[in-house]
Amino acid sequence: MDRTGLLCRVGAGLSTEPATSGAVRAASEAASPSEIVDLAFLFLSHDHADRVEDAADIAREVLRPAHLVGCVAEGVIGGPREVEAGPAAAVWAASLPGAELESFHAVAIDTGRGTVVAGFPEGDASLVTMLADPLSFPAASFLSRLNDHRPGLPVVGGLAVAGEPAGTAALLLDDGIHEEGAVGVAIAGVPVVTVVSQGCAPFGREAVVTHADGNIVYELAGEPALSRLRGELEKLTPEQQHLASRGILAGVVIDENRAEYGRGDYLMRSLLGADEDSGALALGDRVRVGQTLRFHIRDARTADDDLRESLGSSLAGQRPAGALLFSCNGRGTRMFSESDHDAALVAKSVEDGAVAGFFCGGEIGPVGGQSFVHAFTATLAVFMRNP
Repeated sequence: MDRTGLLCRVGAGLSTEPATSGAVRAASEAASPSEIVDLAFLFLSHDHADRVEDAADIAREVLRPAHLVGCVAEGVIGGPREVEAGPAAAVWAASLPGAELESFHAVAIDTGRGTVVAGFPEGDASLVTMLADPLSFPAASFLSRLNDHRPGLPVVGGLAVAGEPAGTAALLLDDGIHEEGAVGVAIAGVPVVTVVSQGCAPFGREAVVTHADGNIVYELAGEPALSRLRGELEKLTPEQQHLASRGILAGVVIDENRAEYGRGDYLMRSLLGADEDSGALALGDRVRVGQTLRFHIRDARTADDDLRESLGSSLAGQRPAGALLFSCNGRGTRMFSESDHDAALVAKSVEDGAVAGFFCGGEIGPVGGQSFVHAFTATLAVFMRNP
């Protein structure tokens, strides 16, 4: 069948029916774009963990996708709804004319002299989606090496925490179910936009790291890092100081080749502690001398503002057909006073609310042209209708 000139179409469905077969069938039928399905995702709550193979069979029966990817997760997202607890199945199905798709199952192998990853695709891609088991796959270190080996390759996805029993994983890939590693698809030939909303608001001034060792920052702009932080905190309003008392993040610029930096240019890492004697700050990741750092705070309001701003700036003037959404399991009603926050906002931004995804134990997405594992973020791969 000649599909030249056809546009990308995406559908999504969600069912909270307790029976696995009924839930997956209903979600798959709702997601079907009534065309050839090139790529489908199936996300299951852990209530359906003992029926994963049946669930995958039903999704394939209904959609007949060229590729099926999915996982069991703590909670799932479908359309404008988020199901954080209880049985749920979410399905995302896309017709992607002109796309080149390569599915993969990557595994970490201990060689005795280090860990290597086998199975990750080597070909050119405009996007890689990846769902990983956090206990068997070293996602953070793998992405660090990938950033060096293949700079600019955007990877979007999440760490699938299946819930009870602890230590079990269920990753779906085409006709197979895997209990370890990572699964996904390398995608080329279709327009895709990535969005990473880290949910933070900056305070204080930017400062260059002038003395650091690993994850310890001794000096910012030539003064002790702790003194610099205290000076910035003193300038905050009482409300901001209260928010900062609940947690401060260090935003580190990844791509320095910009005249000025906005929210999406900082990689957020936790501030783990401080040493009064040396004036040093300990961060949740390594930093190097010469990087630019700015302190940030996060709460429901800043997270809402950031997601709205990120969607608006990233999708302006384009025609989104559908989106895959990977939201931190610390968001949802654990962060926002209302349910369905992330899903509802994203669904309003794409055609027919074609959104699906899951709650992650770590989200994967690019910042400054490099892909990282994040926390408390919402990361998206948005597929565009326009050719």
